[in-house]
Amino acid sequence: MLVVGLTGGIASGKSTVSSIFSSQHDIPIIDADLIAREVIEPGTEGYTLVVNHFGKDRIISKNQDGEEILDRAALGEIIFNDSNQRKWLNSIIHPRVRKEIIKKTIKYWLNGYWCVILDIPLLIEAGMWKWVGEIVVIYVNEKLQLSRLISRPSLNGGPGLTEDQAKSRISSQMSLKEKLDYSTFVLDNSGTKKDLELQIERLVLKWKSQQGFGFLGGWWFKLCWFIPPIGLTAGLMVLFTRFLKYNNMMRRRKQRKSKERRKTRGEVDQRFNTREENIELREFNGRPGGRRRTGTSEGSSSILDE
Repeated sequence: MLVVGLTGGIASGKSTVSSIFSSQHDIPIIDADLIAREVIEPGTEGYTLVVNHFGKDRIISKNQDGEEILDRAALGEIIFNDSNQRKWLNSIIHPRVRKEIIKKTIKYWLNGYWCVILDIPLLIEAGMWKWVGEIVVIYVNEKLQLSRLISRPSLNGGPGLTEDQAKSRISSQMSLKEKLDYSTFVLDNSGTKKDLELQIERLVLKWKSQQGFGFLGGWWFKLCWFIPPIGLTAGLMVLFTRFLKYNNMMRRRKQRKSKERRKTRGEVDQRFNTREENIELREFNGRPGGRRRTGTSEGSSSILDE
C-alpha cells in the first residue's frame, strides 16, 4: 500500500486538497488534526495533562449546555506565542497521534486499500516524513497565506485573527519554502480550485501507474498485499532512498551555509582592511598625535596638539 504524507502551512489549503483526494479519487484520509483534537478531548489522559499544566482558568470554557470544554482559541493563543509551551504541548499530543495513525494505516491496509493519505501539518517537523512513500507539499505564497488566515472565522465564533496574530502563527511553523526541500511532489494552491483538481488528477494517475493499475488492475499493489515480505522489502527500499536523499540535502545545506559564512567573513575583513588603510592614510597626511607648528611671525610659537 502506498502511504502518502500530505503537508503544508497553516491556511495553505490542506482541507480542500484532502477533500478532493477523498471525494473524487476515493482515497482514504487520516487527518492528524482531527486525531490531535480527539486525544485531548474531555475524559482522556491527554485532556487531564493539558488542563493541569495550563490551568482551568486559562483554557477551559463552558458550552451552551454548561459543560466544560477546552477553549482551543485560548490554547492556540498561548502556544503560538510561546515556543516552550508549544514544545510541551507537542510532547503530549504527538506520541498519541502517531500511535493512532499507525493503527488506522494498518486498518486500511488490511481492508485492501491501495493508497492512504496522512494529512499531517507537522509532517516534517515531527519527523514522520521519514516513514511515508511520497511527500506532497501544498504551496502558496506568503501574502496569500496571510490573507487567507486573516479571513478565517474564529473557532469560538468571535472575531478572526488580527494581522499580527496571523503573522505570529505563520512564523511559529517551518516555512513552506523549507518544506519544499523534502517534497516528492508540490501542489500549487495559488490558483483556482479547478487548477488544483487537475494537478491532483495527474498525481493520482502517476501513483496508479506506479502501483501497476495500467496492467492487470494494480498488479504491483496486489503482489505486495498478497505477499507481505515483498511489500515490506519495497517499503524499506523507499525509506532507505529517502534517507540517502535527506543526507545529501543536509550536506548541501551545510556546504551552502559554510560558503555564506566564509563570504560574510570575507566582506567583513575587506571592510576592516579598507578602514585600516584609511586610518593609515590619515595618519600619514595629518600625523595625528604629533605636533605641527603654525603661524607666520617669528615671535609666534603657537604649538597645537592634534
